Amino acid sequence: MTAGDRKKLTREQFIEHLKGVRLLALDVDGVLTDDSIYFGPDGFEMKRFNISDGFLIVLAMRAGLEIAIVSGRYSPATDTRMRDLGVKHIMQGQRNKVAMLEPLLEQLKIRFEQAAFMGNDLLDITLAQKIGLPIAVADAVDELKDEVLFVTDRKGGYGAVREVLNMYFEAIGKDPKEFIKG
Repeated sequence: MTAGDRKKLTREQFIEHLKGVRLLALDVDGVLTDDSIYFGPDGFEMKRFNISDGFLIVLAMRAGLEIAIVSGRYSPATDTRMRDLGVKHIMQGQRNKVAMLEPLLEQLKIRFEQAAFMGNDLLDITLAQKIGLPIAVADAVDELKDEVLFVTDRKGGYGAVREVLNMYFEAIGKDPKEFIKG
């Protein structure tokens, strides 16, 4: 049964499913950003990342959640931002996101059923169909929304990742403030 054959989870059901999640994979453009890219005349690229999403990513990693970036497009700006956050698993530049993520899951001894993925576009459908807990941001394409089990209230780049991570902390019975250092 694919996710498209199942009903959407309620918030309470989603939180229950998050209890078993060991890794959250994130698309970048349209999930961690507002789906915009700024190019200068020399080709210099800039992206707008949501600082609150990043803060909760750091706290979730401190709580033991593995975070992986799976982006079909390579971007130096993504590398820089993820290194700044301390994200160890940054995979970019391959359209087949299942093939990108599979070796990492094997390395970490995590099954697809124990992983969640947040996406926003057509390129995310195959991974959404394979992953245990597929999630779409509020402004994702309808074709992806048809395949996922949960759709955030917030748009990509506007706190959608934080929304999910707040529910993750609720699922594990922890307050994110416990993971703020110094």
